[in-house]
Formats: sequence, C-alpha cells, structure tokens
Amino acid sequence: MRLTPSVPSPERLGFLLLPRFAMVAFFSAIEPLRIANRISGRPLFQWDVISRDGGPVTASNGMALDAGYSLSNAPLTPSLAVCSSFAPDEAIDEVLLDWLRARAAHDCVLGGMDTGCVVLAAAGLLDDQTVTLHWESLPEFRSRFPRVDAVESLYEVTPEGFSCAGGSSSIDMSLDLIRRRHGDALAERVRHQLLHDQGRRPASRQRDPQMPEDPRLTRALALMEANLDTPLGIGELADALEVSWRRLDRLFLRQLGTSPQRAYLARRLGHAHRLLRETRHSVMEIALACGFGSASSFTRAFRRHHGLTPSALRRREADRASQEAPSDPELSNRA
Repeated sequence: MRLTPSVPSPERLGFLLLPRFAMVAFFSAIEPLRIANRISGRPLFQWDVISRDGGPVTASNGMALDAGYSLSNAPLTPSLAVCSSFAPDEAIDEVLLDWLRARAAHDCVLGGMDTGCVVLAAAGLLDDQTVTLHWESLPEFRSRFPRVDAVESLYEVTPEGFSCAGGSSSIDMSLDLIRRRHGDALAERVRHQLLHDQGRRPASRQRDPQMPEDPRLTRALALMEANLDTPLGIGELADALEVSWRRLDRLFLRQLGTSPQRAYLARRLGHAHRLLRETRHSVMEIALACGFGSASSFTRAFRRHHGLTPSALRRREADRASQEAPSDPELSNRA
C-alpha cells in the first residue's frame, strides 16, 4: 500500500496475522482488492497471508484462519501490513522484531492495521512518522512511543508507510489504493459493490460522537483525554477554558449530568480497564499511567467504579481466554 507501485500489476501485498488479530479489519482490506480484480477482469492485486510458523492464526472472534507462509519462507513483498488487535504486546519478541527490521531494510514498506503500529513502533520503525491506530489504543500508544506522531484518523498513507484504525477503515484504505493505482472510476465501482459510504477521507475522524452543545465542554473533554496520566485540576481546566470553575461545573451538570471531577475520573478508570485487559503492564504501572499515586488508591477507585479489583479483572479475563482457546493442542501451538 505504498504511495507509488514498485512493480507492474498484479501488485503483491503481504499480511502478517498476529494472534487475536481483528478479522473484520483483515477482510475489509482484501475484499475491495478482490472486487477490483473481478470488475477489471484481470489480477490487479494479489496477497500473501503470513503467520509466525505458517499455521492457522486465531482471530479475536475465536475463528482460525489459514496462512500460506511462515516468517522463514514468506516472499519479500513491496508492502506488508501487520494485523493485530487485542494485546499486541503478547506477540512481540526479538525474532519478530528482527524479521520486521529486515523487511524494512530490504525496501518493504510496512504498515499497521488496528494495533499493528504497536508492533512496528516496538521495532523502532515508526520514529518521526505519522500513523494512526484504533482510538482506544491511542493514549497508551502516545505515552509509550512519544517519537511517533499518532493521530486519530481513519488511515494514513505516507512515503514511509501506511496505517489504518481497523474495522471498516481498512475498506477506505484499500479504496484509496485502488483509486491511486487504477483511477476514480474503478474505485467508485468497488465502493458501490461494498455499499460503502462515500466522503470518508484519510483525515476523517474515527468516531462521530454526539458532541456537547457548548464548545468549551468539548475542549474540556479533549483536555481530559490528553492528560490521563497527569490529571489537571478542575481549576486548571477552568482557566484553560477561560471560565470560572462554577461555570464549568454547571456546564457538565447540565449537558452530561455529572460533575467535571466524576467525568475525569471515569475516563481515567475506563483507560485503566482497557490497559488491564490488553497489556501486560503491572497494576502499579497502570495506576501511574492513569494518574494515581499508589496501587492502593487506584484499586479502591477502580473497585468503586467497575465493581471488582484490577487483579480480579485480570483473573476473569485470563479465565475467559483459556475457555476460548482451541481444544486441539496442535492447533493451539500453531496459532
């Protein structure tokens, strides 16, 4: 999905599937390409599916998908997308990181789908680049990789690489590829086949929430999201918005039915809930990342808000993952 093709048609793409990848994002990327091939009557694109060992990979929905290649025998494609979703860190080790670095060194343009950029950033391949990934993962990603410009857009395509937020944004990125390679007419025919909305451009935001009526409240929420690890005081928020703290309190109560303090705490604890489920960081590390000075104060607040302790949540998620794991031990090893 590089900006300019390096080889004539059919253009070859690689997709590296990591355990618990988002199947909807993967299929949303290849279906527009398949339809483009069918409409044009010739193979414009082809793709290789890669797993670590060449065996099936289990997606986040519990379904296994066969791969055609392993890391050791995968062909060198002009472009390679890293496909992941939940808990991308679980797939990271030096073997995988070195393999990705070697691909980059051989002029393969690398990209990430959903949380795939976490893996690429861990390999040191995204410094000073602009990327996107799923909005839930953006705060943690920005904290871990400050040298990467992570934005909340549907997809990004640059001379250095490409990325998309997952879900249906993969369709938009593939349509953009078809449009750049083979023109607007073919891209529009593919879009109509997919019954996909028009007007979604790279800079389109991932979310379209019902925005508060007052723009000052919108800005207050954005400031909260940008300062989850070092929470601002309500007085600081009010000063930034050039209103009194009483006025800010009334804005929250009237439009959101809660106080600024409670809204801020809910965002911090919601971020903590995701980190506990999808990362291997310690409870203390997550507490600090969400603005708590100690594990005990974090645990008390978390239990009041979510109804269980951070440790209990992790045990529940571990039990759920073990119940969803394939019963065939050979399949488990391959996936």
